[in-house]
Amino acid sequence: MSVAPSEFRAGYVAIVGEPNVGKSTLMNALLDQKISIVTPKPQTTRQRILGILSKDDAQVVFLDTPGLIKPKYLLQERMLNSAESALKDADIILVMTEVSRGARLPREVEQLAIQRYSAKPILLVVNKVDTVYKPTVLPIMAEFARRGVFKEVIPISALQKDNLDDLLTTLIGYLPEHDPFYPLDIVSDSTERFFVSEFIREKVFEQFQEEIPYSAAVEIRDYREREKGKTYINADIVVERESQKRILIGTKGEALKKVGQAARSEIEEFLEHEVFLELRVKVREHWREREALLRNFGYSAAS
Repeated sequence: MSVAPSEFRAGYVAIVGEPNVGKSTLMNALLDQKISIVTPKPQTTRQRILGILSKDDAQVVFLDTPGLIKPKYLLQERMLNSAESALKDADIILVMTEVSRGARLPREVEQLAIQRYSAKPILLVVNKVDTVYKPTVLPIMAEFARRGVFKEVIPISALQKDNLDDLLTTLIGYLPEHDPFYPLDIVSDSTERFFVSEFIREKVFEQFQEEIPYSAAVEIRDYREREKGKTYINADIVVERESQKRILIGTKGEALKKVGQAARSEIEEFLEHEVFLELRVKVREHWREREALLRNFGYSAAS
């Protein structure tokens, strides 16, 4: 049973789990605002993303993280570093799985989150319960509870926003008493440039298959707010091979135009004003293995 809140509480909650279990969807749902990009493809999130939920009696600082996997190249090592940084900083660890996985967690989640940080309160969220016959959820929850490592086991549907109030109340109960870490009227510490680059990358993930989304990075080259007229944004979509560049641009530039139209719509909704978005495609061979380029794109070792 969680501790009842008394004075103001504030703290960091790291949302961790394997790829594609709904971590970003959950944080967006809790904040009631899109902070993390979401696509059906795994490994969409590449950095930890901070989302701030402020209430009358508490401030919950969520840390959305890349899925915990065994890294195969340098970018994935940076993604793992980002998740480990969130786990280290967190007051509470929220391990997330989905009901189709049953009562088991991947080795990476066990080793990196549960075993290494067992001294911290660890809560388990079983997501996507709206996709199965409800009575099948109870044995899964019971099996996880029997392990004795989770303070709470909570079934939810992040997509349907089912049982999120109970989850939030439970999380607040485990937060330490503390003054707010951030102003109460902000929802993230990331810049507008960061969100713009993420929205562009999201559209690449949505509109292309195979290796292209995973080989793509976005770099904002120019961002100018104008007192009158549209905000000007110039961005490069970086890929690793000329063949990928040709696919991204498409016949007569139609594929890139489609990405730009979808991204502009998302950006304008987020910024709440019109933008002029100019996209180009650049090739940087093996950028996912090149330290300097990873730093340029924001994937630093200390992220």
